[in-house]
Amino acid sequence: MRIRLIPSLGAAAVAVVVVSLLAAPAAAQSSARTAWGDPDIQGPWDFRTITPLERPEELAEQEFLSEEEAARREQEVVNRNEELLNRAARRTTATESVDRGEEGAPGFYNNFWLDQGTTTVATRRTSLIVDPPNGRLPEMTAEGAERTAARRAYLAEHPADSYTDRTPYDRCILGFNAGPPITPGGYNQILQVFQTPDHVALVTEMVHTVRVVPLDGRPTLPDHMRQWSGESRGYWEGDTLVIETTNFSEDRRWRGTTPDMTLVERLTRIDDGTLDYTFTVNAPNTWSRPWTASIPMRLSEEPMYEYACHEGNYSMPGILGGHRRDEERAAAGQP
Repeated sequence: MRIRLIPSLGAAAVAVVVVSLLAAPAAAQSSARTAWGDPDIQGPWDFRTITPLERPEELAEQEFLSEEEAARREQEVVNRNEELLNRAARRTTATESVDRGEEGAPGFYNNFWLDQGTTTVATRRTSLIVDPPNGRLPEMTAEGAERTAARRAYLAEHPADSYTDRTPYDRCILGFNAGPPITPGGYNQILQVFQTPDHVALVTEMVHTVRVVPLDGRPTLPDHMRQWSGESRGYWEGDTLVIETTNFSEDRRWRGTTPDMTLVERLTRIDDGTLDYTFTVNAPNTWSRPWTASIPMRLSEEPMYEYACHEGNYSMPGILGGHRRDEERAAAGQP
């Protein structure tokens, strides 16, 4: 694993989108233009935030935090980071193994390696989800719930019969926050945007995924040709880049979805330092209705660093070998 060592102690095929709620006012949009006249959305954009995807249930109908509430939550994150950084190592087993894991979980990353940011989104919304109005994911369909339960039951008994049982993230195929759609989480949370007159390239720091989006109106690939990140096509709608993505791989299973999922992403540069990223997911086999989230990304003062995913490249033999050993011990009646 290679991540950016940036201290964290400082400091949506087309679904219906209620544009009046999501698009920035024209007067507030950046006037920056490319040499050929398109809105300039290039740059490294930082999407770290402590604002959760879903509104916490205890906040009920509260759509926004007050300044005081936001400041308190931000300070709590700083305090927690400091506490985890400075705590002494703990001995947790009879064999005296040292625990420095997150929340006392041996084997997981130490909090030092995580970089989820220390601030809420600038709007102080209580969730990144803006539709449904309750800020939470829609109810799953009966098919979606049954499929999710079946998958969990299978993995409980067969977590690593094969490398195909592991997630695309374990296998270093996709970054767990890289999307599409892009959702904050963990670390390596930079989106680098490049533009030409007829293409936009979106490069995510996690697993350095490059998504090239044609803007020339070409048809999409045939239905049988599916890709891990789907097949994207883009166009300008005023100052907003709209990207429509279909043809997702059956093996991707993003949040339990199936290949029928379609995605519409909208990128609007609000000002010199802010890129509004809004996406709508339509997955009728998974959720009862489409849902939309909005993430205001900030122009990064740091470049995008190299990322090398070692779990799938180097650790898969250990993951599979460990489970074979567990099976041998179980067959022998050993704990």
